[in-house]
Amino acid sequence: MTTPTLDILLESLESAKRRRPAEPYAVPNLWRAGATGVSMVDPFDYFIDAIGAIRASAPVEPGVAAAGDRNWSASATVYNLFVRYNAAFDHDCDGRIGTEPLATGFRETGTLLKAIAMLPYIKRMGVDTLYLLPLTSIGKVNRKGELGSPYAIKNHYKLDETLGEPALDLPVETQLKALVEAAHHLGMRVVFEFVFRTASIDSDWIGEHPEWFYWLRTDRDLASYGPPAFDHDTLARIYEQVDKHDFRELPEPDEAYRSRFAPTPETVTPGENGYTGTTPDGGECLIASAFADWPPDDRQPPWTDVTYLKLHDATRFNYIAYNTIRMYDEALERPEFRAMALWQEITGIIPWCRDEFGIDGAMIDMGHALPPELKAAIVTEARRGKPEFAFWDENFDPSPKLKEEGFNAVLGSLPFVIHDVQYIKGLLNFLNRNGVAIPFFATGENHNTPRVCHNLAGKEAGRRRALFLFTLGAVLPAMPFIHSGMEICEWRPVNLGLNFTDDDRQRFPAESLPLFAPAACEWSESNGLDPLCDDIRRVLDIRSRYLDLVRRGEIGSIMQPYISDPALLTVMRKSGGKTLVFAGNSNFDDAVSGTMEFDEEAMELEELITGRKLTVSDHKLTLDFAPGECILFELPGAAEE
Repeated sequence: MTTPTLDILLESLESAKRRRPAEPYAVPNLWRAGATGVSMVDPFDYFIDAIGAIRASAPVEPGVAAAGDRNWSASATVYNLFVRYNAAFDHDCDGRIGTEPLATGFRETGTLLKAIAMLPYIKRMGVDTLYLLPLTSIGKVNRKGELGSPYAIKNHYKLDETLGEPALDLPVETQLKALVEAAHHLGMRVVFEFVFRTASIDSDWIGEHPEWFYWLRTDRDLASYGPPAFDHDTLARIYEQVDKHDFRELPEPDEAYRSRFAPTPETVTPGENGYTGTTPDGGECLIASAFADWPPDDRQPPWTDVTYLKLHDATRFNYIAYNTIRMYDEALERPEFRAMALWQEITGIIPWCRDEFGIDGAMIDMGHALPPELKAAIVTEARRGKPEFAFWDENFDPSPKLKEEGFNAVLGSLPFVIHDVQYIKGLLNFLNRNGVAIPFFATGENHNTPRVCHNLAGKEAGRRRALFLFTLGAVLPAMPFIHSGMEICEWRPVNLGLNFTDDDRQRFPAESLPLFAPAACEWSESNGLDPLCDDIRRVLDIRSRYLDLVRRGEIGSIMQPYISDPALLTVMRKSGGKTLVFAGNSNFDDAVSGTMEFDEEAMELEELITGRKLTVSDHKLTLDFAPGECILFELPGAAEE
């Protein structure tokens, strides 16, 4: 009989405790069911107790393996963890996050062991799904920041060694298995994020399969390399064709750009600065770095640590541009142009991880930019023998097309409209008109967007905004989604991806961002604010009572009743004789009052979050909102807008 990995972990900790002297080790009280502040502990005892408590708890039923729900994402509540960052802490209290292990063999950067110790804290908020950003090994060439990007994948079958605790003297793979096992014991599913469109510039695949990559001639001006330039008229034509989904003869980059790219080299040589190759004509070439491919006039600098995978093998299209790596030219649809050996390698990655680590689902990074046939093969292979395996897509539109492709949830657009209540109202109108075929992430932030509390550091307004958006998301046909740190009003961005300003880029140099460098959330101080953990739990408890209602995504199911002040937002959900209403003040600095009208002349309502009474008189309900305050209430079955 196989020994549970949590038992292996415990044995390793107990053995290490006997061999190593203990040193004071700071941990945030929040992880230990406390509030703010820090406790000094013996690290061995801390982790032994944490794992022991998980093992001693009764397995939550129905357990993950027994659930058998092919659409469990529809009722999931997600906690998004970037382990290296979100499980990091200044354990020796020297004011910095060190990258070398402490004398006891424990790391300050985030590790899988610390993520295990965090699970009860995450579970107490009402979370039932853990979503982990990439854990795979990271390339070393042209790294951004000291630690490199988790999206610069060097080898899909190896893990980032820094995620393991040296004190355990166990393979990092064992530590990851223990994390999944612990989550399952607590009734939580686990979803990994996978990256299939790019690889690190020193990927292990390059030496084995140079034909899977794009190569640049070194006799050209490499310093000027970047995305191809298009004139105004050509750009207009590109946008028009893409808008019409017309991918026939998409405009190509000019010959000068295309000629930068070399054919697949006959020989390749690894070096400190990556691989170099020798072309059939004796020329020298190197791997082409990646850049933002859409829109085609995006002027971001190249992504020096990653390269695009060459998913099609067609001589005419031997270059990186929008029409070869995202908006695929129709000519590339011919089966003979598919890089089938690469496609088969890619489709085998998720099944291997599923079987090796016992995960329950996959988030596909930039899934919308993969060839549809490849994406379909990925889904089919991962679900072979496990039809309940979940798939999430980094797509903004929760449309029927994604559901037909086998996906269970999408990113959605909410993080991109939160800065203006009118944009939120516009999004809700769009969803009401078009319906929500599959759930989207109910969040105001992720690792590529500004934090909800961005530019509101230390302000109560940030806390109000975070709770307002979380409560709103909880009444939509979406997955409540906590981007780790949101619950403590963390304001510093993880990465400068979307919706950032030039001022932001000056304030947060890329090399210092948590996606690339050692960093930790303000776990001990919560930015001077009370954590939102208890509030989140209360909102999720209410959601669970109305789950059948809020899961509805049909056309016309997300109404916005009239309220007298434009700063106020209302949402009404109705089903099965129940009517749930959200109302909130999108002004996070000032109080706002508003009036709603009902057919009933008079009635008493209960505000579900606080239990206070709301009185309808003369058909009107007058609401006085504190800055950022929101409420939930149920209307009697006969009540109408």
